[in-house]
Amino acid sequence: MIAVEHVKKSFGKQSVLKDVSLEIDDGDVVVILGPSGSGKTTLLRCINFLERADEGNLLIINERIDLHSAKRKEILNVRKRVAFVFQNYGLFANKTALQNITEGLIVSRKVPKDEANKKGEEILEWVGLLDKKDYYPSQLSGGQQQRIGIARAVALDPELILFDEPTSALDPELVGDVLSLIRKVAKKGIPMVIVTHEMSFAQEVANKVVFMDGGVIVEQGTPKDIFYHPKEERTKKFLERVLIQEKEIYYI
Repeated sequence: MIAVEHVKKSFGKQSVLKDVSLEIDDGDVVVILGPSGSGKTTLLRCINFLERADEGNLLIINERIDLHSAKRKEILNVRKRVAFVFQNYGLFANKTALQNITEGLIVSRKVPKDEANKKGEEILEWVGLLDKKDYYPSQLSGGQQQRIGIARAVALDPELILFDEPTSALDPELVGDVLSLIRKVAKKGIPMVIVTHEMSFAQEVANKVVFMDGGVIVEQGTPKDIFYHPKEERTKKFLERVLIQEKEIYYI
């Protein structure tokens, strides 16, 4: 089991996370929903030390790490075990698709280059982009770049993958391919936490849905619980607003 415990984070006088705790069991696909500014992305960034939490712990396979005071060695250890997929892809502009995937294996995991390249090519074939292995990010579409970002995460054999709105930067016609790939990752059984605005995808792929607002978890449960039987008024209003917007986009 992986858990975040009592995470708090403020930027100046603005409290963004207010004592957030969350459990992620083996094989879980946890989708976090909520309005902009609710703390969803900040929570993911605190888990992977892209932001330093003010308080809180990360429990990962019986090891408890202080999210505020962890030392560099502990942070590097977490990043070896917890992969992050960015909404803006986060690829190295000066490295090819294959090099973007193998960099973490070679530098962080000390995998021999030949072995890393072999694994990188296998992952590229798995995501349908082996023919793009020598292409640089600028030569790839947004959807292809995001698929490389996901391939890079999977190549590390992580204990958890964090997805920060993985389709938000994509043109609508490219979203489907990326969501299909995330479905394939889910079938591997790797625990995942996904921040997304894709409601139908959330209902399909998640086994746990978390609704955040105002820096707290308002409620959580199965997709059926949250989408069809929400208990909290804030959850109901958010879902009504989002689903109305989706219908408006569909009929334009």
